[in-house]
Amino acid sequence: MAKQTDFADKVKKAGQDKGNKCPKCGAVKTPTLLVQSVRSAHGSYRFNRQRVQLCKCNEKEILG
Repeated sequence: MAKQTDFADKVKKAGQDKGNKCPKCGAVKTPTLLVQSVRSAHGSYRFNRQRVQLCKCNEKEILG
């Protein structure tokens, strides 16, 4: 038989921060898609996409 969850358990679970915590600032890291336009050798533009983990201490370094 499955465990019965009560309202207190649901509130406790909803209040928790999800994700990894930064060792420097202690804030929760947010996964973000970083898109940069890069000019290729042929003269056309293409987009580089990469996932980065943002927190308060590295936000200015990544987003510029």
